Amino acid sequence: DDLKGLPEYLVYLRDIGVDAILIADPGIFALARQLVPDLPVHISTQANTTNWASTKFWRDNGASRVVMAREVSLRDVKEIHAKVPDIELEGFIHGAMCISYSGRCLLSNYFTHGDRDSNRGECVQCCRFKYNVVEEKRSGQYFPVIEDERGTYIFNSKDLCMVEHLQELLDAGVDSLKIEGRNKSAYYVAVVTNAYRAALDAAMAGKPAPEWALDEVVQVSHREYCTGFFYGRENACQRYADSSYVRNCDVVAVVNRWENGRLYLTQR
Repeated sequence: DDLKGLPEYLVYLRDIGVDAILIADPGIFALARQLVPDLPVHISTQANTTNWASTKFWRDNGASRVVMAREVSLRDVKEIHAKVPDIELEGFIHGAMCISYSGRCLLSNYFTHGDRDSNRGECVQCCRFKYNVVEEKRSGQYFPVIEDERGTYIFNSKDLCMVEHLQELLDAGVDSLKIEGRNKSAYYVAVVTNAYRAALDAAMAGKPAPEWALDEVVQVSHREYCTGFFYGRENACQRYADSSYVRNCDVVAVVNRWENGRLYLTQR
């Protein structure tokens, strides 16, 4: 059903002036290259691109950028960039992590009987649920999986935060930074993007991230932070205690404008 109306939609996207389209499926990629060849195609993280050979395949077929899978390490990024230097690499650097391989989770689709597909951006985050074990022949008997006195969330992950490591990402060959924004508030997106903009400007000037930027990403609502797979498996993101957010600050107002030395706010 996803293919119905696709040709018209691709032409529509081209005509309204989008800068690029993000694709994971090889068939849709081929159709896009045929129907709108002048429209740049970026390969989605859902395509699970983890090595230089896959990256080269997409480059050879006309992709201008690959959003690498979240499972790549900094060593992987360096190798991909060294072997395929003539394609842009985008890395996921901040936000919710997934217990499953990028683009390979079917749990949400299964639990919602096909209504909420994670590969269509509608994941219900089943990995955040608390699970018990059921033995096949003991229907209705739920055996708790207990890590400690708080139980355990065996599929739950911490949030990714690479704001202090942007220089290393730049040195590895990352061209674009991907920040989670789906199902987030405008406040969250604005605060996090602003902090990373300042940290990136500092990194490009050979300086450390400003302290206020580091404080901003901590003050916004988030789960415990980690560095994902960039530094190897020893920095894994699993969080067994709970799936709740850290909320140390609240939004109290929205800034409307600055005029004649006065700040005008809408109270929240």
